[in-house]
Amino acid sequence: MLKLIIEDFRAIKANDPAAKNWLETLLCHTAWHAIALYRIAHWLHTKLHIPVLPRFIGVIGVAWAGVEIHPGARIGRRFFIDHGTGVVIGETAEIGDDCVMFHGVTLGGTGHHDGKRHPTVGNNVLIGTAATLLGPIDVGDNARIGAETVIANRDVPAGTTVVGAPGVIVKRDGRRVEEKLPLAHYLRKPPPTHGVQGEGI
Repeated sequence: MLKLIIEDFRAIKANDPAAKNWLETLLCHTAWHAIALYRIAHWLHTKLHIPVLPRFIGVIGVAWAGVEIHPGARIGRRFFIDHGTGVVIGETAEIGDDCVMFHGVTLGGTGHHDGKRHPTVGNNVLIGTAATLLGPIDVGDNARIGAETVIANRDVPAGTTVVGAPGVIVKRDGRRVEEKLPLAHYLRKPPPTHGVQGEGI
């Protein structure tokens, strides 16, 4: 846990040109404070199975930094939130390594699912200011999601840039395109299976 907190701190220097020195960053980067509190709460929640306290630690993160991360969420290494105010990350959200998120981002549910209810975000994903991602959708590695983009029940393919409300793909592997997002994997109907007719006896 401590190693992850230190890696998150180092990610600030890698992502934020306003981080002038380690002391100022340590004292003033409130989004990192919220991430550190989440790391502690997650450890208490998943390793020690302590009730109530992990959620209360999350409440402290909201009061101090305006960042709400449920202790049940799973977040990878070197996570960076810029500014942070208004970020909400739901209980069953999953976030990969080296992800960057700006203020006002929501990884939320639609209210129509049991179990897995929130997005799964791959590695090296950037999510812009006030973007809203809803439902147990998948966001592929190296995706870029623009500010104020809204994505509900649609998956984001790896290596794409998505903007708009509702979100559309405007870049894929460096090429400009204009494509609709695919329906979320859990909503796609499996192809019909036709029984193989056996030979008569």
